[in-house]
Amino acid sequence: MTEDKAAPANGSILVVGGGISGLTTALEAAEVGYEVFLVEKNPYLGGRVAQLNQYFPKLCPPSCGLEINFRRIKDNPKITVFTQTEVEKVDGTPGSYDVTIKLNPRYINENCTCCGDCTEACETEIPSDFNFGMNKIKGAYLPFEMAFPARYVISPQIIGTDDAKRCKEACKYDAIDFDMEAKTMNRKVGAIVWATGWEPYDATKIDNLGFGQYPNVITNMMMERLASANGPTKGKITRPSDNKEPESIAFVQCAGSRDENYLPYCSYICCMASLKQTTYIREQYPDAKVYIFYIDVRTPGQRYEKFYQKIKEDENVFLIKGKVAEVSEDPETGNITVVAENAVTGEKIKETVEMAVLATGMQPTSATAKLPADLKYNEDGFIINDFEKGGMFAAGCANKPSDVVSSNQNATGMALKAIQTLVRK
Repeated sequence: MTEDKAAPANGSILVVGGGISGLTTALEAAEVGYEVFLVEKNPYLGGRVAQLNQYFPKLCPPSCGLEINFRRIKDNPKITVFTQTEVEKVDGTPGSYDVTIKLNPRYINENCTCCGDCTEACETEIPSDFNFGMNKIKGAYLPFEMAFPARYVISPQIIGTDDAKRCKEACKYDAIDFDMEAKTMNRKVGAIVWATGWEPYDATKIDNLGFGQYPNVITNMMMERLASANGPTKGKITRPSDNKEPESIAFVQCAGSRDENYLPYCSYICCMASLKQTTYIREQYPDAKVYIFYIDVRTPGQRYEKFYQKIKEDENVFLIKGKVAEVSEDPETGNITVVAENAVTGEKIKETVEMAVLATGMQPTSATAKLPADLKYNEDGFIINDFEKGGMFAAGCANKPSDVVSSNQNATGMALKAIQTLVRK
């Protein structure tokens, strides 16, 4: 794959976003013969799926799906990948778009063998974005073990420092290049698929649930990283304040969701995520008590419903229908008290646990950063597909909240829509 090959006018497809939807869109289009440019703002492909411990429906690790897709991309000459890249401008009409993209410097070239010598030499530590700041990593790092492209990254924070010199001196392969600069390039494409994905809703905005105030209140995506073998605790779920093995955990469903003050909609996946994470806890701690506070449980489809029924049968799992009104901390123990009204009995419930997990909602990336193109959005920031106009389409969670299976199905459809645009023109 080279970054400078020219695309034939009107004959290629731009896919923006290298998460599971973007990967599927790119592969579906390329494997039937269309040239695809895949643009990703991170230094790696895989998106949110890469951060998961397991995903439905088979509860398999993301490596089992991503590895196959990475291999298919690597072997397909029709796909050109640009990481650490953003779309700056889109001009034109369906069938004929002129796109300006900006490539940000990685400071590591293709000579990199992932030997890790630069990490060993680097002394500066920075918060890990991949692990939501729960640990620190070196300023020269590999995003995660099976990152694609398999190439280290130099943090801009060490540029111009002694650490930068140490990293460069430690590299035996002349892979570190501090002369790299941001550059822009233009590509002409016939169709664009926006697979820009989602972000966890900012839980610090939810005043009454204690995130950011109490260290033992975490989010559902942080729990995924805690449970992951390549996470900050190497897969051991411990509470952040003192690394204690938790004996009791509360899940707070709809944390900021279905609430006109925060996210007014249901994010579709939060219930199943908490049920899945309950299995993480029960596997590691057979005697731990799990309390799930919910408004409604959404388990779409027979397979998910069966999973829910299995969780309900666990004598150490307690499902409480009631919206959590307040979360507080005992400063001496670090324990968390969750307050809710039981919607069935009407009684006020106070449950003290050692950890609380907020099931925060799924917010489209485009809600906080509008895309540089003529697109329509709904009031929540999701892109509305205009199939009559054609040309540009949103896939996966850029269009609506979705799980991995639904995102893949949707991405396949958007690849076809993109191809139809080229065929018609």
